[in-house]
Amino acid sequence: MGHPFPIREIARQAGLSEATVDRVLNHRGGVRESTAREVHRAIADLDRQRTQVRLVGRTFMVDIVMQAPERFSTAVRAALEAELPSLHPAVVRSRFHFRETGPVPELTAVCDRIARRGSQGVILKAPDVPEMTEAVARLAAADIPVVTLVTDLPASARIGHVGSDNRAAGATAAYLMGQWLGGRPAHVLTSLSSGFFRNEEEREMGFRSVMRAEHPEHTLVEIAEGQGLDAEQYDLVRAALDRDPDIRAVYSIGGGNVATLRAFEDAGRDCDVYIAHDLDHDNTRLLREHRLSAVLHHDLRHDLREACHLVMRAHGALPPAGPVLPSPIQVVTPYNMPPAAPPRTPAV
Repeated sequence: MGHPFPIREIARQAGLSEATVDRVLNHRGGVRESTAREVHRAIADLDRQRTQVRLVGRTFMVDIVMQAPERFSTAVRAALEAELPSLHPAVVRSRFHFRETGPVPELTAVCDRIARRGSQGVILKAPDVPEMTEAVARLAAADIPVVTLVTDLPASARIGHVGSDNRAAGATAAYLMGQWLGGRPAHVLTSLSSGFFRNEEEREMGFRSVMRAEHPEHTLVEIAEGQGLDAEQYDLVRAALDRDPDIRAVYSIGGGNVATLRAFEDAGRDCDVYIAHDLDHDNTRLLREHRLSAVLHHDLRHDLREACHLVMRAHGALPPAGPVLPSPIQVVTPYNMPPAAPPRTPAV
């Protein structure tokens, strides 16, 4: 595999020894397939970051650890790599550790490996459970600052959090839902990927409080634990529709919107109002096709830039600053798509 990078740089990017990288690149065998994939992934990351790597300045190696559907982790990767050149004269290099689902010990094991091999910082999206709080404490003990992204672990030793005000986002969704449903009788399906992500819990609380206070005529029907994955989400939504013939609207807190809409179609049901979060590639297409009513969106590039600044401040590379403010919430319709939204892709 041709590439312009020294073995030392690839080893650092992959978090492996130079000897292991040399064995992979020269096809000497004795290396697990998963390790070989890490080497090739590191080369691909270096290639994408090549423009930024050429910048002169202090270098920070930052690890991004996330449990999220692929469509969201892809959006995060693109947002970070788009922001890297703007961090000049510092050079921020990134290693990505993404998974869609799985047991918490696998996620804490990733954090522990980072603690052992070293890093200038970790940007973390993880469920708010005691095991993750303990893993963040171990990273902090290794002098590795942790910034939580999108969803917080407030009881942990993280140095800061970046993301939107999730209660306000949920309340905004309720305001829109009430306006668009009007006086029509309808039950509203609220869909969470997991009850262990604090951001989703806060969105649900904001939504529920406003709906109960302002629109008590609309019953809320909750489903959860679909992990934002299409197969699991489809089964949960289809079962809810079979149980409740009055569901006519959706507040999608945790994603899986392609599967949710397919469940409505297969059940022969209309969805009068559909509000979702984040302009990932699925939601961008669905919104342009007018299959979503609105998407509540915040600027991931802003979030990743702020996260990198927090890491730099932790190392004394930037002067102290005030608290990071929540990202503004944008109500996006088919008629005000941000310029940075992904290009339209054909339906499949």
